[in-house]
Amino acid sequence: MITPAFELSQDPTFLILTIRVPYTRTSEFDLYIDGDDFKFYAKPYFLRLTLPGKIVEDGREKATFDIDKGLFTLHVPKETAGEHFEGLQMLTSLLAPKGSRSAKPLVEDMACSGILDGEEEDDEEEFDWQVEQEVYMDSSEEQLKELQKYGFGSQRSGVFTRLQEELSDVIDIQNPDRTTGSERRRKRLDAETSIFCPDHYLADLFEDEEIQGLLKFRPWWSDLCPDSIRQGEAAVSFTDDEKEQLRKFTNHSYILDKKSRFQVWLSLVDIILAYCYELRTTEGEHNVESPWTIRKLSGTLCWLETYSSLQEVLVSFGRRVLCYPLYRHFSLVSAAVQDAARVFQSGKACVLKCLLDIHTVFRENEPAYILNDLYITDYCVWIQRVKSRKVTALADPLRKVSLQKRDLDLELEVLETAATLVEEEEKVEDGGKSPSRTPLSHIREESDSNDSSSDSSEESEDSEAEGKDCADRTEGGGERAEAIPIHPHLMVASFTPLQPTLGHVHDDLRVLCGSSGHGNPFNEAPDKQLLC
Repeated sequence: MITPAFELSQDPTFLILTIRVPYTRTSEFDLYIDGDDFKFYAKPYFLRLTLPGKIVEDGREKATFDIDKGLFTLHVPKETAGEHFEGLQMLTSLLAPKGSRSAKPLVEDMACSGILDGEEEDDEEEFDWQVEQEVYMDSSEEQLKELQKYGFGSQRSGVFTRLQEELSDVIDIQNPDRTTGSERRRKRLDAETSIFCPDHYLADLFEDEEIQGLLKFRPWWSDLCPDSIRQGEAAVSFTDDEKEQLRKFTNHSYILDKKSRFQVWLSLVDIILAYCYELRTTEGEHNVESPWTIRKLSGTLCWLETYSSLQEVLVSFGRRVLCYPLYRHFSLVSAAVQDAARVFQSGKACVLKCLLDIHTVFRENEPAYILNDLYITDYCVWIQRVKSRKVTALADPLRKVSLQKRDLDLELEVLETAATLVEEEEKVEDGGKSPSRTPLSHIREESDSNDSSSDSSEESEDSEAEGKDCADRTEGGGERAEAIPIHPHLMVASFTPLQPTLGHVHDDLRVLCGSSGHGNPFNEAPDKQLLC
């Protein structure tokens, strides 16, 4: 049997079903209507729906069939006139039989996903048939109990036992099956602190013309103005590809305790925030870096992180925005938070459309598709079953939350103070005129001249040892600018008064901020030849 493409709509009196059944005979339609149960059969098509409200067969129903388009349109009366049927766009949920359960193991989905997507192996490189093999031993029940949980609702374990090498390009944490939640968080914070690049942050802060253009961008949900959940769902439309993907999803019923449900909601916010940032910074046009950006900005996807409060989610997201992507500006953090608030305010149909877009981005990327099996597919199915009021309830906390730069624990205010003092010193040197160069460009030039005149082997060795700070490769000559990381115990009060010469300005700023070496924080995106 073939499940046909279909759409549902409504007016105050009727439920309207539009079913696409090309190449069928008009005399071979069978219908079954009983409360919230609807069945349709027209060889070779069969459709069974569990509706969110009850319909009746009382003689008022009417049907039409467009032979040219193959569209069967049926108007069925509602049992209670004026009742609003919620969730008519949630096709996966509508297709679920009553009381359905699924225990399909994740490992089967992962093993087959490459074949199902029509992916072919690369024949350019000859396969080594003499590769050393290791016999895989199934984990005992006791060993499985010792493994850490992760994935949607923390319901997965053991996934990385055999696939760690393949998934090292997807997640940042090593051996997640043996790493506790507290260890994951500690390692994530350490990684963010070590890779934070002051040069890149200051460049985006003072040279923000391009970023200001991104802040003016209006994503597609900006045109949605739902005064209620009903209007929000009606305003969102799904493409044919999205509808087809909804029909392909396997229905699940998720048994989550109170703590797991809370973590699922917070992780959803984390994922949507990363998606909002990516969509804004690409101005609605995904590119080859989109899978990397979304998963890198989400602690849930990149570190299998679980959160206990909305503030934790926002701090994690803010830190990662200022550490990893191309555009690292605090205003983009605030814009993404407001975008996410608008998405949740627009109802679960809007959230589902975002999740389907993420699913498509990951599905088309070789390593990232695993994240669909761990998180996104389950979210696409689960969100269709939750109450809309719970989705929209997330909007107000996101709008009212107060996220400050000091909350990110990256000493941003100290860094900005130091850079502003350099800018003021330049004004003094220029006779009160506005400086022709930003503080950061001056720092870069001073750093380059110091590097060329000084041949200190100790500084070179320190650079190689640290390996996680900033590197700058210009388009023409591949010059490198020295990074200025912040000392972990830096206090504003300890700032040394600036000297009148530009060389001393740079020296004082280095004393203030410490010394550093060079590295490439874009280890996972080597094609990005940019500042830090």
